[in-house]
Amino acid sequence: MTEPQLTDNAQKVLEARYLRRDEDGHVAETPDELFRRVAGAVAAAEEEFGDGDARGHWEERFHDRLARLEFLPNSPTLMNAGTPMRQLSACFVLPVEDDMAGIFESLRQMALIQQSGGGTGFSFSKLRPQGDLVGSTGGRASGPVGFMRIFDAATENIRQGRKRRGANMAVLRADHPDVREFIHAKRSEESLRNFNLSVAAPDEFLAAARDGRPWTLKNPRTGEPGERLSAGELLREIVEAAWATGDPGLLFLDAVNRANPTPRLGAIEATNPCGEVPLLPYEACNLGSINLSRMVRGQGDSAAIDWEKLGDVARLGVRFLDNVIEVSRWPSPQINSMVGANRKIGLGLMGFAEMLIQLGVPYDSDGANTLAGEVMQFVAEQARAASRDLAAERGTFPSWKQSVYAERNLPLRNATQTSIAPTGTISIIAGTSASIEPLFALVYHRSVALEGASLPEVNPLFLEHARRQGFYSDEVVEQLNAGRALGEIEGVPEGARELFRTALEIEPEDHLRIQAAFQAHVDNAVSKTVNLPESATADDVGAAYETAWNLGLKGVTIFRYGSKSRQVLNVGAEESPQEHEHYARCDPGECRV
Repeated sequence: MTEPQLTDNAQKVLEARYLRRDEDGHVAETPDELFRRVAGAVAAAEEEFGDGDARGHWEERFHDRLARLEFLPNSPTLMNAGTPMRQLSACFVLPVEDDMAGIFESLRQMALIQQSGGGTGFSFSKLRPQGDLVGSTGGRASGPVGFMRIFDAATENIRQGRKRRGANMAVLRADHPDVREFIHAKRSEESLRNFNLSVAAPDEFLAAARDGRPWTLKNPRTGEPGERLSAGELLREIVEAAWATGDPGLLFLDAVNRANPTPRLGAIEATNPCGEVPLLPYEACNLGSINLSRMVRGQGDSAAIDWEKLGDVARLGVRFLDNVIEVSRWPSPQINSMVGANRKIGLGLMGFAEMLIQLGVPYDSDGANTLAGEVMQFVAEQARAASRDLAAERGTFPSWKQSVYAERNLPLRNATQTSIAPTGTISIIAGTSASIEPLFALVYHRSVALEGASLPEVNPLFLEHARRQGFYSDEVVEQLNAGRALGEIEGVPEGARELFRTALEIEPEDHLRIQAAFQAHVDNAVSKTVNLPESATADDVGAAYETAWNLGLKGVTIFRYGSKSRQVLNVGAEESPQEHEHYARCDPGECRV
């Protein structure tokens, strides 16, 4: 039997958040028992489609990959599978209709979702602007930001499964009359602490900003045009707010809907809290990630990707996630209906930066960009083949005939198969680097994983490399711990400086090239942060936004180091004792998935 090999930090996170407790609050489960609980609960879906032998077979296979930390599902699956809760999805999108009953019905469903450990995304674009007439009462409307504050206050008082704070995404179209209030809504760090913000930017708006043309705001209640303003000046306001606070990001709405697999069911208007899954109203995201750092065989010059193993884990991951949909208990009938109709899953990756280090490839190199595309293309092909096999075995997703796949005569079990989530917490459990991000630092402190406690971390691959190359010393570690970059320390070989270049040292264009290389083969979206040093200017942010749009990305998030007084990851020994938001575009409170 495979026993999980966990780091000390992984063990602490599991004890704080995931392992079951007895009535007295004492930990009553080992990590291996957790993985066995999850594998057994998810494998139970096999009984719906096969015999009892199939359940036992897949339980062993699921357990093996979980225990080896080669594949992990999103946090609610780890927390809730095999328990009475049985809500296993990470995040949902709920509609917000322009009437009081609809708004507060969404608020009610949000509360139920967050109580079970899920996050929620909303488009507030249908709400009439602040001060607009409310015909039924003769009063004046509060506007989107006013209602967002109500949702935020509710989230603040909901303890998700007694394990973590809530998280939301708010999206507002660039042509909404309240867009400027939305852009500046998080200028105060105490405002909307439980929301990420994204402006939904259609191509028409971005082209108008590029060409110096005007932009017309429209009342969503009446459809009537309103104020005309400079598109370039409005985009500049977005840029300056993002430079100052990290919000808002941009959601490239047309790129999202060009990839919508079920356009007949409606246009996509919002994403989950971290942006990696654009969803229709009442859809959920069911996510899991492959640990690429464990997909490498050999060491040094003989290190290579184990493609056979990667393919096996990818195919298993698709079956696991399809089973999750089958055994999950959904918070409302509407969600049950939409999730069942489309069966969307998001198989993703973590440990990309550590895989590159094992292979000796710098993150900001052409080689890394090529590998990103090759790895994601391979995983996407394996995932699609697995979904097609499941369609033959179990049937296509029920809305398949209304999907783009019917036009191609491509039977699939899942309307989407791939997505790149931030993996903040599960990457700690897996003992690897987060998602497809570069290493944030070689020595850093993580401030929120344990309710405000700080976890000092020194990257083990760096320690191994430094010792093997003969430049390791306590002084080197002390200088890194003080916040110095490796490239600033004397005696470090040039090859090591390049290989261990960290997030704040990497140019924005290289961040975006990696994101684009993955996005080219991902049918949902990619949660990726363009990390900028504290010295970056608003012009740097604007240039990154323009590059992201030109590359055809579905969204982009910028985070300038130090733009918040509190953040998830801090370079070196400097740290804040208070819980706060993101160094990356993660759920407010932590990188959760």
